[in-house]
Amino acid sequence: MNTLNGLIRTDVAETIWERALQTPWEGPPVWFHGDMAAANLLIKDGALTAVIDFGTCGVGDPACDVTIAWTMLTGNSRHAFRDQMNMDDATWERGRGWALWKALVTCAGAVRTGHGLPADTSVVLDEILTFDE
Repeated sequence: MNTLNGLIRTDVAETIWERALQTPWEGPPVWFHGDMAAANLLIKDGALTAVIDFGTCGVGDPACDVTIAWTMLTGNSRHAFRDQMNMDDATWERGRGWALWKALVTCAGAVRTGHGLPADTSVVLDEILTFDE
């Protein structure tokens, strides 16, 4: 992560990543969507009406779908999401790790091209790196 020094708090990112790696999925395989992103969620009148684009769905660890907690929610709404999902700490940590991984993919592209981080990625990274339980 040395190439990211100055762009993100690499020490915090490493801690989040290590915590995610220390919580392996030990439950039975379950279906996951695999790409929970705003573009794949259809909202009407403020309510979720559909989830689309199942091109990356599979069976395994559901934590990859927890990324929306950091990419779409903030503060109290993130806490409410976790409470409503009745999620254990391990799944939550892995979900945060997945969100970090997805954001770092974009960071790698920015570093490679010499461009700055896109604004939306900066916001997501800030949410991931500063979220306090």
